[in-house]
Amino acid sequence: MRLHRIRWRIALPYVVLILVTMAALAVYLSGLLRSAYLDQLQVRLGHESLLLADAMGPAFRRQGPPEAYTDTIQHYAQLLGARVTVIAADGTVLADTEESPGRMDNHLYRPEVQRALAVGQGSAIRYSDTVGYDMMYLATLVTVDGQPKGIVRVALSMREIGTHIARLHSTILVATIVAAALALLLSVGIAERAGRPVRWLTETVQRMAAGDLNARLVPTTHDEVGTLTAAFNGMADHLRETITSLDQERGRLATVLEHMADGALIVDGQERVRLVNPAALRLLDTTAERALGRTLAEVVRHHQIIGVWRSCHEVGEEQVDLVEVVRQGLFLQVVATPLSGREPQGCLLILQDLTRVRRLETVRRDFISNISHELRTPLASVKALTETLRDGALEDRPAAQRFLERMEIEVDAMTQMVEELLELSRIESGRVPLHLESTAVAAAVLPSVDRLRPQADRAALQLSVVLPSDLPPVLADVERIQQVLANLLHNAIKFTPAGGVVTVSASATDDEVIFSVRDTGVGIPAEVLPRIFERFFKADRSRSGGGTGLGLSIAKHVVQAHGGRIWAESVEGEGSTFYFALPTAPTS
Repeated sequence: MRLHRIRWRIALPYVVLILVTMAALAVYLSGLLRSAYLDQLQVRLGHESLLLADAMGPAFRRQGPPEAYTDTIQHYAQLLGARVTVIAADGTVLADTEESPGRMDNHLYRPEVQRALAVGQGSAIRYSDTVGYDMMYLATLVTVDGQPKGIVRVALSMREIGTHIARLHSTILVATIVAAALALLLSVGIAERAGRPVRWLTETVQRMAAGDLNARLVPTTHDEVGTLTAAFNGMADHLRETITSLDQERGRLATVLEHMADGALIVDGQERVRLVNPAALRLLDTTAERALGRTLAEVVRHHQIIGVWRSCHEVGEEQVDLVEVVRQGLFLQVVATPLSGREPQGCLLILQDLTRVRRLETVRRDFISNISHELRTPLASVKALTETLRDGALEDRPAAQRFLERMEIEVDAMTQMVEELLELSRIESGRVPLHLESTAVAAAVLPSVDRLRPQADRAALQLSVVLPSDLPPVLADVERIQQVLANLLHNAIKFTPAGGVVTVSASATDDEVIFSVRDTGVGIPAEVLPRIFERFFKADRSRSGGGTGLGLSIAKHVVQAHGGRIWAESVEGEGSTFYFALPTAPTS
């Protein structure tokens, strides 16, 4: 039994009230009954003592011996069921039905004796040393010829009153128990009926807390409980609508945060990260478990980003700064915006990844610088040759012929550069159609090798081809792949000293064929290897020859247009290997 339940909180006060009432009633009735018994007993003893006084008159008149009194009082004591004592006017006990007079003290100063001598009759209740318990005494004065001769005293034990009072207590106790039981049953029933709607309300609230937003109460009455039920159902409907709306908003916000390219963090006033999206986790190279609840310094580990948040937190205004994270190779724009509302000290941090934009800006800048550099040399040469011819070289026919031939070479170089730029632009934009077909690997490799073998022979290089016989065909535009191989072979021959070896090979994997062009030339420095496929990029202009720097960029875009991939490996001073992979042709 749990006493904190509402049924017991209602029932127990009723039971306690009844118990207290019955206890008070028992105390009151006990006192009332005792008083009534005492009054009744006193009246009874008064009549009996008067009767005895009248009966003992002749004995007092004769002044007989104590035995004359004893026989009479013994007779009356048996009739009355009481103790009878005869006392002389001076207090001497003449006879007593319970004790020998010679052993009893003088009774002159007993309260009932004093009052009887004074007014004719007196009573008292006290402990009797003779019999050993409380008794009620009533003494009546005996007079002879108008003269007081003695006192007759009748005494009755108080045990009878105690017995009656105990019987009353038992009756009251039984009545109290019955009343308390009835009250308990009645109050529990009332409390159960009153508490049932509360339990239903509790169960419905628990169901709603567990996620069942459709849980409702059924009104059963039209009183205050019915009004409460209707109000609760209205509140539940409003709560469901609110939660549904919040869930939709939260879903939309979660979708935005999940798929937005920029990193987003919400940092509270104690510098604790409360929310972080996947883009921010990726940019910061961490996980949600290591980020949520941690300090911003533990998560970002970059003083500039922390400084942007601190400025926003202190000033309360939006802060923007560019931050370069060197260890991760990132270039970020950090925007810190103060949050208003329930958490005014919080900030929203947006991490915008500008690494690609910066790289493209660098490529654009390098492209402009490179193309300017590549065009400046032939243009300066043409201008110098033109000025020389105008200044008189036209009169010298052999010199003029040489100058014109040189001018033609420079113009051809610029024309080739422009054509390669146009070709690269068309390939990047997808305007060059590819005629993909199942092509044998040898058909793509051997024509390019044969075309460049004379150049390798003139450079005193060994050019070899390693092609396994079981290579599957590739899905390719054969002319474009031959162009890729020609560019790679041309670079390998150009950067390999005399006596070196250039090897063209191919190998098959599950779904692609990997082509490789290996040389034993000068190699490429590791720090510039990732940039060799950029436009006009040359690893070392002092030994780059007369190329335009567009060949590898064209090769990269052609391979990617085939759905393949291209990469390079190199050790400076030991040679380089260029790889590109093409998908195998589907089997019919």
